[in-house]
Amino acid sequence: MPHKIGFVTNSGGKLAHQNMLQVVKEFAEANGWTVMRYIDNAASHELILRAPGLSGTEQIYVGMRTYDNANADYYNLTAAGFTGYVAGNTFAAQPGAMFSGVPAHNLRIDYWLTLNGQRLVLAMKVGTPVYESMYLGKMLPYGRPSQYPYPVVVGGMLSGEPATRFSDSTHTCWVKGGYGRYNSSSTTYPNMRLRFNDGVWKTPEAYPYSNLYFGSSSYAVRDANGFYTLTPIVLNTSQEGLLGELDGVFHISGFNNAVENTVLINGLQHVVMQDVWRTGHNDYYAIRMEA
Repeated sequence: MPHKIGFVTNSGGKLAHQNMLQVVKEFAEANGWTVMRYIDNAASHELILRAPGLSGTEQIYVGMRTYDNANADYYNLTAAGFTGYVAGNTFAAQPGAMFSGVPAHNLRIDYWLTLNGQRLVLAMKVGTPVYESMYLGKMLPYGRPSQYPYPVVVGGMLSGEPATRFSDSTHTCWVKGGYGRYNSSSTTYPNMRLRFNDGVWKTPEAYPYSNLYFGSSSYAVRDANGFYTLTPIVLNTSQEGLLGELDGVFHISGFNNAVENTVLINGLQHVVMQDVWRTGHNDYYAIRMEA
């Protein structure tokens, strides 16, 4: 699985979050994705990509753009999913558009970037620091392609594109699901959306973050003599049941663990990330960096 680890700064006449967009564009293009649109000027920074899928014959449309305000001191990225691409349409008017903002930075962004044929994952360290991320593309559905042909996930940190700075203490990671979290089951977090066959983008739960026994300090999992278990993140709703798993992103225990750790499991490297500023035992996840 191709991956890239590095950092961007405010250089070349552009701010760090704008340079981050260029890194994603070049990385995706070099690894078999098609760039449908790339606008990089003083007025606008937009990227729309088409992924070939794991079969090499699919058309999966995702995108990113920047949005910022110097007076409010926020410099953010947008994670976007689409159902198609129309060259004459604006970014916001692309078919089936769904957006989720991701707080970023204007000065420096350290990043961990990985993709395969059907999805892209970007994690970033920004500001104080805190950790922000996004997931763009298909999950692994519990069904045949004929049954669930376009199970695309848009995972970001915010609902829509609000004027939210990285220092905001309330925003939270998409990886924990849209609702039913162990610590706030009555709250809906629409920063992870899954497209259903009826064309509706819904907010699924994400097991095990929705499970009391993983979330409670009395029952939480931990390592075994320094060896960590990766738990698949299963998307589900009370109406539709179990739907599928995130591709290459897993729950990992935070017990005696730390953000940016690398974990070798089954011969594959994974990097450990945390939910913004949170460091509880259930606030971590692992991103697979190798195939």
